[in-house]
Amino acid sequence: MKWTLAPRPAIARILWVALLLSWPLSAQQTSETAPPSGAGKIVVEANSVLIPVVVRDSQGHSVGNLKKEDFLIFDKNKPQVISGFSIQKRAGLANDRPSDEPAPANSGSTQSSPGPTQSPATVPERFIVFLFDDLHLDNGDLAQIQKVATKMIAGALNDSDLAAVVSTSGANSGLTHDRAKLQDSIMKLRVQILYRNNEHGCPRVDYYQAVRIVDFHDFRALDDATEAAQACCECSKDLAERYAQEAAQRAARLGDLDVSMTLGPIRELIRVMSSLPGQRTLILISPGFLTANALAIAQASEILDFAARSNVTVSALDARGLYTGMGDAGDDRTNSARSEQNKTKYHSESMLLNEAVMAELADGTGGTYFHNSNDLEAGFRALTEAPEYVYLLEISLQNVKHDGDYHPLKVKLDQEGLKLQARRGYFAPKKEKK
Repeated sequence: MKWTLAPRPAIARILWVALLLSWPLSAQQTSETAPPSGAGKIVVEANSVLIPVVVRDSQGHSVGNLKKEDFLIFDKNKPQVISGFSIQKRAGLANDRPSDEPAPANSGSTQSSPGPTQSPATVPERFIVFLFDDLHLDNGDLAQIQKVATKMIAGALNDSDLAAVVSTSGANSGLTHDRAKLQDSIMKLRVQILYRNNEHGCPRVDYYQAVRIVDFHDFRALDDATEAAQACCECSKDLAERYAQEAAQRAARLGDLDVSMTLGPIRELIRVMSSLPGQRTLILISPGFLTANALAIAQASEILDFAARSNVTVSALDARGLYTGMGDAGDDRTNSARSEQNKTKYHSESMLLNEAVMAELADGTGGTYFHNSNDLEAGFRALTEAPEYVYLLEISLQNVKHDGDYHPLKVKLDQEGLKLQARRGYFAPKKEKK
């Protein structure tokens, strides 16, 4: 068996990251993530936007021979000048490293036996972190995911891979070669209800309906919540409307906090993984969550920028598999047919919007989004593979209006027969007045 010794700086990075990944994320969130509020500030620092792009041919093979002139970028349908262009070769890179670190004196491929018997001097080619979103998974989805993940974890990983099982609430296996430890960590995961809305409140208002009431002043959504309040409190319409508004305010605040505390671990994991050599992949297993306010959209945009600069691929698996938009009325069964129809409509719209953040994280980092399928085993196999080539395009923000709005991006190719996935947009917050 052939062993290749890695340069000591690479080994030191791996040991340091393994140590960081052994600390619960919940402790980091407590000290680093402040709860969002209506007065949350968004600081503008970046003067450019990075746009990872993956291009595939008709057979699905990654294409790596394109030039800057082959791409066109539109920001809010306005053409933009591509100010920066590079090609990253992500798949199978054993010596990928941050640009500010000198190249090692020697390098080579590695081979090893599986499990904890691997020599600590061997540099793995792939680092894979499985992030289970236990803040949003329900018991049924988690049980199904645990069954599939424990079965697939060994087959989805190569002998030389280092992997970790992490949860949004703070569970952490640490980086390891030990498949049994990873499987045990998966089976120990439990559904968390830290920031979930009261399902039996009077009235019952979920985050999506709350956003429609509080942020978009949707009078129909408020009428539906008021009707639900009247049904459960048996009070006057004026008092019921007050209850509905208070319930919406509570649900909106709790939902904002929930999203912030979900996006926080994703960014922290990317930060920790950014110093690792080799291919770095973060796999999010989640039913999705709603990013509805400006702060959440800005956080997601910042994550995409950070992942692009750190050469970290984020892929996502929708833990719901095939699902319908139908929801049960629950405690609101005494509502009118119109109100129940609207409740179902809100639930369906919310289910679709919950997908958006996972799709955007995958598209915006060169990853894969596996969804709308019950073949979760195939999903786990597919998500561990990063694209071979990722184009990193850059546009300047010097002439872009910072309007506190989301800017949709459109990337086009000046060639036929190729398919691409690219970052969908970015958030341009208003600059603070000095």
